[in-house]
Amino acid sequence: MHRHLPCYEIPLIRGGGRHNAENAEAQRAAENSQERTMHENEISQKVIGCAIEVHRQLGPGLLESVYEEALCYELSQAGLRFQRQEEVSIKYKGVVLRAPLRLDLIVEGKVIIDNKSKADFTPMDKQRLLTYLRLRGLRLGLLINFNVPRLVDGVHRVVDQLEDGSLRPSAPPRSPRFSS
Repeated sequence: MHRHLPCYEIPLIRGGGRHNAENAEAQRAAENSQERTMHENEISQKVIGCAIEVHRQLGPGLLESVYEEALCYELSQAGLRFQRQEEVSIKYKGVVLRAPLRLDLIVEGKVIIDNKSKADFTPMDKQRLLTYLRLRGLRLGLLINFNVPRLVDGVHRVVDQLEDGSLRPSAPPRSPRFSS
């Protein structure tokens, strides 16, 4: 017998998004643990930890959808709120286009996760994530490629004017950049 993991998606807005009895307990835990707002860097550290656990358990070579579902489970266990396969409307010259964009995951409403399971990232993967960040008005995204022997080699941060979250005065806005 195979045990199927339920989807543990937790809506970012109370009462909004998909919600069912399976994730009610996970939602309560997430609401209790998120009394303060986390900085994007803190969120990304937790997401990377969850992704490492998924990779440790499953290894490379599976479909993106398998890793996404397992990552959703780990995110819910970590008490992180997220939206899965969110549709983002694209406006072009004041008109909303009919073909919406689908984002793999948005964690805590601040960090976009783009899951991959392929040989290597291309420059276009990073550029696409930067476009996603700009369309949503967010500052940090993670490209996570599970099809690598060591997951740390498959994680890339894509940043659009992100401040570091420390207590020191913030630096002036930088131009968009990619970092590994």
